[in-house]
Amino acid sequence: MTAITSRPVRRSLIVVCIMLSLFMSAIEVTIVATAMPQIVRDLGGFAYYSWVFSAFLLTQTATTVIFGKLADIYGRKPMIIAGTVIFLTGSVLCGFAWSMGSMIAFRLLQGIGAGAMQPIAVTIAGDYYVGRERLRMQGALSAVWAGAAMVGPIVGGLLVEHLSWSWIFWVNVPVGILTILGFVFFMREDVAHREHRIDYLGAGLFAVGTAAFLIALTQSATLSWTEIGLLAAVTLLTGLLFLVVERSAPEPMIALDLWGSRLLASANGSLLCGMMALAGVTSYLPMYFQGVLGYSAIYAGFPLMVMMVTWPMASATSGTILRYLSMRATLRLGGFLIPTGAVFLLFLKPGTSVIVAGIGPALMGFGMGLLNITSVIMVQGTIEWSKRASATAALIFSRSLGNTLGVATLGAVLNFGIVLFAAAQGRSELTTPEHVSDLLAMIGNVAGGATDPSLQPVLDAALHLTFWVMLGFAVITALISLTIPTRELETLTSSSREPESVQVE
Repeated sequence: MTAITSRPVRRSLIVVCIMLSLFMSAIEVTIVATAMPQIVRDLGGFAYYSWVFSAFLLTQTATTVIFGKLADIYGRKPMIIAGTVIFLTGSVLCGFAWSMGSMIAFRLLQGIGAGAMQPIAVTIAGDYYVGRERLRMQGALSAVWAGAAMVGPIVGGLLVEHLSWSWIFWVNVPVGILTILGFVFFMREDVAHREHRIDYLGAGLFAVGTAAFLIALTQSATLSWTEIGLLAAVTLLTGLLFLVVERSAPEPMIALDLWGSRLLASANGSLLCGMMALAGVTSYLPMYFQGVLGYSAIYAGFPLMVMMVTWPMASATSGTILRYLSMRATLRLGGFLIPTGAVFLLFLKPGTSVIVAGIGPALMGFGMGLLNITSVIMVQGTIEWSKRASATAALIFSRSLGNTLGVATLGAVLNFGIVLFAAAQGRSELTTPEHVSDLLAMIGNVAGGATDPSLQPVLDAALHLTFWVMLGFAVITALISLTIPTRELETLTSSSREPESVQVE
């Protein structure tokens, strides 16, 4: 039995808290990038450079679903406050890091907190708003996320230049304290108190299995085959044990019936494959801009910027679009814009203008924005309060996992293509791993803007092979979107679905 009550002004203040919470967890992904050269200079450990990013994303992804379930059991308010406290603790400690090892450990802690903040903030917005109000609110939250991603490098650069790299972490503290105080004083949530049998074993198995899988993917280039095999075995074993535990647990951490529902399964599948396609825009298209098209590093970020603008633009205009199109048509439109944009990438060639090259990313971002917001609205509008946080967390988990899978898969395709097309060019020296490593190092220089007329065509061909694989992921996204069962916006009011009622005075 659950009831959420709020006066209009109080609801507005809660929305501010939600936005601050999302802003903190979103900006942390990009603000750190600008400070990494200074961090490495002071702490050393360049070999662990990527782990400063991977550690945060690893624990964030692994704990998202777990915190979603806990929010369904104990309520949103205590879980988002707990997540924010963990996040701020990690932030403070990161600022005091004395080595790269300690920095990575504290980034792991930060990621755990972010794993609670993002899904629960989105869920709270879904609790307080229904129908078209929910649509507008989710669009506003998408804009916050995109804005944080865009201003992160700027804020990070200013803090590093005028203060020190520690302040990119410490700047979270006053914002986080205000957020916590807002939730404490303005959010009213009555959750029925009853005994719960927390599925600690299931939560642990899920976290370990997910972490092992993500480490194998993100660090495959630096791990031996034995280490990769060991991580794969851990993933498989924990996955099987997890399924056994969840089938017998009185209150399973992951409700298999929920994840097996047609709506959530198809929405998760489409978002996962969509993010696998978009991962190429964020990670490998800038390489094409700089290494093949010959643009400077500043312009190399153009495709990501365009995509980060059109995604929230789609969310913000979705209400207008839904005045003319049905929910089904809007969702399908989003699904099919993603492969349409991916097709444009296949026609990139030396001499292509930066504006023309941005058309594909713009269409893919807009399509993903529509697909994401319609999926979130339908899931939150059809699933009752007691499972809504778990379902919302599942969507966010699928997006995060898709991004990780996409980067790893497309990276493997790119490396394969480089070796393949270099061999076709007549480079007969590619007979040992050392030769291949030397080739990839030379390609890396070209990708960074260095001129090598003999290797530039190799990079061009290899990246086009990557674009074809991106198109494959995008087509799968569109096909899965056709299977998502849809309900029209007017029927997506969750009041009849609550154990009691969600009341907003």
